[in-house]
Amino acid sequence: MKKWVFWFVIVVLLGYEAIQQHSATGKKVNQLEVEESAYVVSSPGKENLTTIKVTKDQIYQGNLVLINQDYPVHQIGMQTDILNLFQHKELVKGFGLLDNTIRLSQSVIQAFTTMISAADKDGIRHFLINSGYRDNKEQSQLYKDMGAMYALPAGHSEHNLGLALDIGSTQADMNQAPEGEWLIRNAADYGFILRYPKDKTAITGIQYEPWHFRYVGLPHSKVMQQMNLSLEEYLAYLKQQKNITTKVKGKIYEISYHPITRNSTIQVPNNRSYTLSGNNMDGIIVTVLP
Repeated sequence: MKKWVFWFVIVVLLGYEAIQQHSATGKKVNQLEVEESAYVVSSPGKENLTTIKVTKDQIYQGNLVLINQDYPVHQIGMQTDILNLFQHKELVKGFGLLDNTIRLSQSVIQAFTTMISAADKDGIRHFLINSGYRDNKEQSQLYKDMGAMYALPAGHSEHNLGLALDIGSTQADMNQAPEGEWLIRNAADYGFILRYPKDKTAITGIQYEPWHFRYVGLPHSKVMQQMNLSLEEYLAYLKQQKNITTKVKGKIYEISYHPITRNSTIQVPNNRSYTLSGNNMDGIIVTVLP
């Protein structure tokens, strides 16, 4: 009887040790997967959260608003820091302007200048801004002149928003110029995306435009680049996943989607910085910054 008890205890101890080893190994594997993944679906904790009020108007504002044939620019979503760059030559550094009518959001031109400065270090320095912000009258005339194949109706163009610009090169067409090639590789590092890629025309509804870039900000531009997503696809992805975490240049960002149907409340961290952006459809994206 004593011998039976002795062997029983031995078997139980060996089994417990095996379970502990398996658990420890599993924990290490999970940590490795998170560290090496560019983006992972996450479930944010409830600690250090505070509740804030948001209005339905927030849906129509921010760097991630979707503007296309189905979702127009709302007046409240237009950038309020639009400048005529010809009249602010101190902001025109390292690139040219097609003419003296080019207007753009000041925050976007600052991000663009940072990007162009990085390109200059790589020996790429023949950039030209061909178009920026357009008001509805200008867009309406362009639509009349160019037709539906080459332009969108007034209010449905990203150029009516202030976050998009047409970038050219003084050397060649953008689909052949070194400037175009550099932007394809590097624009996402500075918050810009090629809005109408060649392989996304069925999704965007717009023909390939190698010159049209849109500012969406980090980390969103990098996630879109890594996953090869158009803005339409990226917003649908966020809506489906609800919460993701991504690492960009060693910094961790947390992104979450919140459906909004009327004035409501959402939870945000009270000990970390964050930004809000509507998607111009049905919700708000919260980006928790490093």
